[in-house]
Amino acid sequence: MADVVIDGYINVSLVPTIPNIAAPVAATIIAGSAIELLLTQDGLGGFASTTNWVNNSALGSTFDTQLPGTVAYADLSLTFKWQSGTDTMWSLLTFGYQTNVVIRRRVLRATAFTAGQSVEVYPVTVGQFTPAPYERNSLARFSVPLGLSSEPNLRAVVA
Repeated sequence: MADVVIDGYINVSLVPTIPNIAAPVAATIIAGSAIELLLTQDGLGGFASTTNWVNNSALGSTFDTQLPGTVAYADLSLTFKWQSGTDTMWSLLTFGYQTNVVIRRRVLRATAFTAGQSVEVYPVTVGQFTPAPYERNSLARFSVPLGLSSEPNLRAVVA
């Protein structure tokens, strides 16, 4: 087996409406806003889950045992490179805006979305933006925090 390089092999799109997040239609994703070239290299923040464990040990147990409980995503955010002129993401991602973040991994970025591809779909609500602090020799950036508005589908398949 060969290792999989991630550079150039990720798509991130904002798709306002997806009727079935388990099977988003390719045309629906394409009609959304592709943002992977607008994000900083570390601009996909917090998209890693944490499993909260439920202790199911008994009084007479010799070992602490656990069962998986809820799953949490802490501090979801997108960090954008500010664009000169009309900045579509700056204008779009206002406080309270609801959309879906669709992430496709391990497929060359320029490859069109097609049926059968695996994607992750995160229904989110946008919080208040934060401009990046000033630093020399840097791009102007801003971040928007995201909150899950319903359960994501981490193993969705493009229809």
